[in-house]
Amino acid sequence: MAFEYDINRVREFFSNDRFAALAGVSIESVTDSEVICSLGIDDRHLNAMGGVQGGAIFTLADLCFAIHCNQALIRGEQTGGTVGQSCSISFLKAPRGQKLTARSRRLSAGRTMSVFAISVYDGFGNYAAEMLGNAFTTAKRPRAEDA
Repeated sequence: MAFEYDINRVREFFSNDRFAALAGVSIESVTDSEVICSLGIDDRHLNAMGGVQGGAIFTLADLCFAIHCNQALIRGEQTGGTVGQSCSISFLKAPRGQKLTARSRRLSAGRTMSVFAISVYDGFGNYAAEMLGNAFTTAKRPRAEDA
């Protein structure tokens, strides 16, 4: 049976991800098989040529990745925190529209290593970027004051 995530609890858990919050990333939905986050595009997200800055796209994909790979911790399981070990992103098409949406999927899950693919779409549903993230689960649970 799939775990039912309380979206408000997930949002509260990741409210300490200050960079993503300052960038304006929103958590839309969380299930065992998929996490969806979005980013409304405004002037702060644009590069010198007027396009969406690659760092903004990566920040959106990275938060989606972080949520998905930390689901055991969100569920309250006695596990360590999971961090990105390596990530690569391919920018496939210049995004259009006023919103980006990221969707994650787990490709592999092990005791300490897992792999996720995060697809980013623009406001017209065009495939704009793909991130591949390798995650490592630490041996100990993070302390509340470190979160």
